[in-house]
Amino acid sequence: MYKKLLLALLITGSLNPVIAQETPDANVIQQIRREGLEHSKVMEHAFWLTDVNGPRLANSPGLKRAEEWAVNTLKTMGLQNAHLEPWGEFGRGWEIERCYVAMKSPYYQALIATPKAWSGSTNGEIKAEVVLIKADTTVIKQMGSKLAGKIVIFDTKTQLEPNYTPDATRFTDQELKRLDSLPPLKKSSAEYIARIRATQKRLTQLLYEQKVALVLDLARGDDGTVFTSSPRAFGLDDGPMPAELEVSSEHYLRIVRLIKSGRKVELEADVRTKFITDDPKGYNVIAEIPGTDPKLKKEVVMLGAHLDSWHAATGATDNAAGCAVMMEVVRIIKTLDLKPRRTIRIALWSSEEEGLWGSKGYVANHFGDVTTMKLKPEQANISAYYNLDNGTGRLRGIFAQQNVAVRPIFDEWLKPFHDLGATTTTLRNTGSTDHISFDDIGIPGFQFIQDRVEYFSRTHHSNQDTYDRLVADDLKQAATIVASFVYNTAQRDQKLPRKPLIKK
Repeated sequence: MYKKLLLALLITGSLNPVIAQETPDANVIQQIRREGLEHSKVMEHAFWLTDVNGPRLANSPGLKRAEEWAVNTLKTMGLQNAHLEPWGEFGRGWEIERCYVAMKSPYYQALIATPKAWSGSTNGEIKAEVVLIKADTTVIKQMGSKLAGKIVIFDTKTQLEPNYTPDATRFTDQELKRLDSLPPLKKSSAEYIARIRATQKRLTQLLYEQKVALVLDLARGDDGTVFTSSPRAFGLDDGPMPAELEVSSEHYLRIVRLIKSGRKVELEADVRTKFITDDPKGYNVIAEIPGTDPKLKKEVVMLGAHLDSWHAATGATDNAAGCAVMMEVVRIIKTLDLKPRRTIRIALWSSEEEGLWGSKGYVANHFGDVTTMKLKPEQANISAYYNLDNGTGRLRGIFAQQNVAVRPIFDEWLKPFHDLGATTTTLRNTGSTDHISFDDIGIPGFQFIQDRVEYFSRTHHSNQDTYDRLVADDLKQAATIVASFVYNTAQRDQKLPRKPLIKK
């Protein structure tokens, strides 16, 4: 349908005036390129967000440190109205105070492991036998008090399969061309996700009731990489849960093989976690570059990324990279004193990892109710929202989110950056990050296409997601291109075209 409509527009010639008026200001683009590529501060922003502020789990002290740093840094850049804006109630925060675990028998081996978010603590330092059981509530009930004081590990496969796929990849030209023809993204139903979480919650509650000393889970990943998660409904109070560690597959499977061979395995561990209850609210970082056109300055171009992360590392590619780029975008615009016609507003979201809570809360507070599609006046004044949340990879283009009318506009805006590898506008939707909150309420919301690099293979939600995984030249390129898109959007005579609003 979209290709037919685009073809009709081309035949009638109605796109020609659009293309003509979308040609970017070559002088401004050259200034943006020079500042973004030759005088970048993006890695400085990333250093502060990762190495200095540390993990940024929702409502944790690390996130609050990063939020305060971001507000102060944006003020220093010269942005106005920089502040923390509450979006609603999240619940309890959580952090790790100590995590030590090692195999003591049949020999000593320090283990690679990290606590699951919002899991509990051991009763001080413990030394206990490891018991192999099936992950089944009936089995746990049958064993009852036999599990008291024991360390539980779940029965599973005993051997890893070789992985012949390279960790780091970039899009080929052929892959980019095929984006439009790929099948639609499949989403797990809310009912399915709720059922899985309910099962996990009941399993861990039962283990707590049986006074298990520690629970070991097989972490997704290999080569020492631990992709982490949470056993509970995040910050909400699900009741007490045991200490629960995700263990690297190599160490976990060694323990399983030893127990299955009849050998006794003992571990020592000291796991201390802390719940943060002083402020259950969630906050977003908001700041602005005011518009200069008397008629257009009430309209807003938004850009953003999520500031929160998981806890096993410092959340570099997910998503300090996106935040560092977006902060660099507004720094470039302010440094060049570009005087945008529309107001430019940056937002660094919290609690994205738990379900886009920060951006959804902001949209509900400012733009309307997505369940009823009852809109607020501010909804009409947003021209576009640009998001970045797919790692450190350089930009290869942008997802137009089935917005046919913006495709020729974005094609023109990408032309000055073809030499940097950004060539593709696809009508394809992409999901699972904060632009969806805007798209759902009828605001043009976009995510950029990024090279994968090591995102899904090694860093996404893992203990490897550190500053060292960031590619400086990729982030400089990304900030340069996003700055151009944001500026071009702020300068247009009209807001970006919108898709038809879908009433619920």
